[in-house]
Amino acid sequence: EWDRWLLMGLIGTAVGMLGFFIHQIIDSLIKLKWDLVENYLQVSKRNNLYLLTGQDGNIHMTWLCALGFGLAMVVLSSGSVLFICPAGSPSGLPEIIGYLNGTSIRHLFNIKTFLGTFVSCVLAVASGLFCGPEGPMIHLGALLGCGLSQLQSDTLGIHLPIFTRFRNSADKRSFITAGAGAGIASVFRAPIGGLLFTLEEVSSFWDIRLAWQTFFCCLMATFTMDLLSSSFCGFVYRGHFGFFEAEKRILFWNLLDMNVLAFIPTILLGMLGGLLGALFVSLNIKINKLRMWFFNSIPKLSLRKTSKLLETVLILVISCVPLVANLGSGRNFLALEVGCILSFPCSSEWGSAAALLVENGKQGIAYLFKRGTHEEFGYASLCTALAFYFILSCWTAGSAVASGLVIPMLYTGALYGRIVGLILVSIFGVQTNEYGAWIDPGLFAAIGAASFFSGVSRLTISLTVIMVSMLS
Repeated sequence: EWDRWLLMGLIGTAVGMLGFFIHQIIDSLIKLKWDLVENYLQVSKRNNLYLLTGQDGNIHMTWLCALGFGLAMVVLSSGSVLFICPAGSPSGLPEIIGYLNGTSIRHLFNIKTFLGTFVSCVLAVASGLFCGPEGPMIHLGALLGCGLSQLQSDTLGIHLPIFTRFRNSADKRSFITAGAGAGIASVFRAPIGGLLFTLEEVSSFWDIRLAWQTFFCCLMATFTMDLLSSSFCGFVYRGHFGFFEAEKRILFWNLLDMNVLAFIPTILLGMLGGLLGALFVSLNIKINKLRMWFFNSIPKLSLRKTSKLLETVLILVISCVPLVANLGSGRNFLALEVGCILSFPCSSEWGSAAALLVENGKQGIAYLFKRGTHEEFGYASLCTALAFYFILSCWTAGSAVASGLVIPMLYTGALYGRIVGLILVSIFGVQTNEYGAWIDPGLFAAIGAASFFSGVSRLTISLTVIMVSMLS
């Protein structure tokens, strides 16, 4: 079995490298976009932070620059899946689940699907749409698992005479399962979470040997991702290779100080997550049915694909509305530090809501999860951001771009979790002693994120492991 373990390790390493490149390209594109925006804003320096202000700056040119850059990326993203690889839209995860449970789907594992999904995912996330790279990353991991295990391609005319004994449907399915698990493991740095995700959500054909080999594949993917990310940020070398810093390796840090009393609002958050998750799924099904009816009513194929592309453009234009509101507030709205984009809260409630919505997804979630920030955002800003983000992320899911739902689910849950935490602060006040420190909006933002994630995805065990891996 040495050759099977070797292939599992190679697949995990390849998925980890792919995850590293995807995240680095996304970060680089986001930095490039805001570097262009910076040309139309006043810049001041304070405590090594470059603060950008809309007051007295060219607000309209700023908005047009950000919108134009985003529109270019959305058009390329949507075009790559509409005209190159229809199998890669919107995320590929349902197709992977269908294939692993016995459904044959054409062009799901060819080189065009891989390239189209890669390009569409990177551009969609960097453009500013309310989506993440998780679903496409699972699809790309499955594609690598299929390609590296079969070592043949009819498109490229490659048929290598090694590992030929794995060229059968059962072994092919096993390697695709491992690749899908490695994809989710590389995103969250959670090898056990990747294993449990494939067991709980993806595959119905399972045995103990496949479990160990999938875990090894997920472990290699996580290690490779961490190893490459230990020194690079936007492809710039920024540290010691192989030195795993906790604050860089783990998404959120020092969040788990709790009290038994916290389980009372936690139960309420769980119920709220189930209700809102069911509403999200029901609304998304209705939107997709309406979308299918509308596009199928267009007889000409080229016009139908163009209409799908224009829909993604419309979503991005509406998503850019908070940027206009934030610039128009005349306050500092962004801080740039080493290529990272961080919210800089505005004085008005609408400005604060706009700052939340302008924020990059993963960094915005980290900001909502932050402890000791009881009064950073008020009820109006959180509720406005929640309504806006809930509707737009639901609309984006199923559109003609390769995108994932994990970041939107975590963001939505974090918003209403922070509202519940703010209610507790309003009732009990800001607690400074160690026994009352659990009354913190950041803590309940993390719990709310998990509840909405579970309510939408129906995941339980693997979700718990993934959240603990991120938060501890």
